[in-house]
Amino acid sequence: MMEFMNFRQFVQELVILILIFKLSYTPLSIDNKVQTVRKTTVLDVMRRLLQTKNIMVSTSTRKGAYISILNLIQGDVDASQIHKSLQRIRERKLANFIEWGPASIQVALSKKSPLLDTSHKISGLMLANHTSIHQLFDRFAQDYDKLFQKKAYIQNYSKFDIFQESLSEFVDSREIIQSLVEEYQAAERPDYLDWGFQNTDEEMN
Repeated sequence: MMEFMNFRQFVQELVILILIFKLSYTPLSIDNKVQTVRKTTVLDVMRRLLQTKNIMVSTSTRKGAYISILNLIQGDVDASQIHKSLQRIRERKLANFIEWGPASIQVALSKKSPLLDTSHKISGLMLANHTSIHQLFDRFAQDYDKLFQKKAYIQNYSKFDIFQESLSEFVDSREIIQSLVEEYQAAERPDYLDWGFQNTDEEMN
């Protein structure tokens, strides 16, 4: 059976899938000829992944909280090293999690590729969902509002049938981004679940 999805809902889910995740990678080496990299432990890698300077999104994690974290650790690593590293991270409170959900870092291990010659024995990639991402959405929205107010580039869209009658698609998309900003801001509060239930009830009524 064929199923249809509301376009607005599809756009919202697509935005969430594309943008909510923050990525970080360590160690980074620009020169392929670099022969020496300082000795790196699992804890070093996991600690660096949490540092703002290694995150590939221009928002700071000093404000807000993590909703979820997945660390992909590559190299010859023992499971006991992972457990010890996670314990040290908890003890040092290096990752601030939301109050209304589980505070844990998920870890996946993989071996180094025999096809790649790298100077480091251990590397890591972090995929994280952090409430501070709303800062990025805010900047997008402010830039969009300035352009839309001046009707910049509108002529490039007006030739398509969907935009000839109205610009409602632009308005709807802007509302989606705003609702996403508000949801991430609410996610920083301990009563986020109550906020979510209240919003759901209002939408249904």
